[in-house]
Amino acid sequence: MFKAISKVFIVGAMGVAGVAHAAWPEQPIRWVVPYPAGGGTDVIARTVAMNLEKHLGKQLVIENRPGGGTSIGATAVANADPSGYVIGTADSGTLAFNPSLYKQLTYDPGKFTYLGGLARFPLVLAVPADSPYQKLDDLIEAARKEPGKLSASSAGAGSPHHLALERFKQQTNTDILHVPYRGAAPALQDLIGGRVDLMFADLGSGLPNIKAGKVRVLAVAVPERLAAVLPDVPTMGEAGVGDFVAYAWQGLVGPAGLPKEVVDKVSADLLLTLEDPELVEKINGMGIETMPMTAEQFKAYSDKEREDWAKVIQAGNITLD
Repeated sequence: MFKAISKVFIVGAMGVAGVAHAAWPEQPIRWVVPYPAGGGTDVIARTVAMNLEKHLGKQLVIENRPGGGTSIGATAVANADPSGYVIGTADSGTLAFNPSLYKQLTYDPGKFTYLGGLARFPLVLAVPADSPYQKLDDLIEAARKEPGKLSASSAGAGSPHHLALERFKQQTNTDILHVPYRGAAPALQDLIGGRVDLMFADLGSGLPNIKAGKVRVLAVAVPERLAAVLPDVPTMGEAGVGDFVAYAWQGLVGPAGLPKEVVDKVSADLLLTLEDPELVEKINGMGIETMPMTAEQFKAYSDKEREDWAKVIQAGNITLD
């Protein structure tokens, strides 16, 4: 009798243990996006989520938490329970720029659990279609001849567009007036209208106007030419501006302390997702590049970017407090 009861107890205990340690995920996962619905970051998240959830086996629910230069969304992820059911997009602003732009942050970029890379938005130096500057050398020569006369629009102070401009000014020893806007769309419209002389535009928002001939691209701020969309446009390096590279980029993070099984699964499934040919073609068609990275690679990349951009921000004496 005792043996029979013991056997039942052991079997029962094993069943309970099996339930307690059921494979993650057991419920839908919230994906926090620190920007409004409809923007480039939101579109990337929703596009990737549709494919990623097939691998994870559970629904990914996009939750838009815009504001505070991505701090609101980042803080929501940082303060979430480390069970794996809240993850979020973290971009170059969240992880690389904000620590130098703000004296105080409501999150620590070093304490996130890094899960993998998502995408990067190539930046290009564009001028109005009727601009007198046909080559990058022409623009640099004009900027040096009359310091402060040329103006450049951006999506706002501290944006990738603005900081790319600052890096450009520092590397070319030029003085160009920065004109911040509330978003990339109005900044691009004033470039098209000739109210500013140049802009570091991201292809995600600028490609339709580039294809329509409303703006002209003098150089791309990426290591290699963008063969698929702008095969004849030189890189900054080819145009004579050293090792100049500037991307807007983003990846996936979770709160500190995520279990290893969660990190391993999300990282592996995200890599599989970003290798899907249809997904890659869809994202490339937006003027955006997939950025597949393991959790470790994305952490190392983010740390290096934070270090590099801190030098640019400090040299430009840029603060947003």
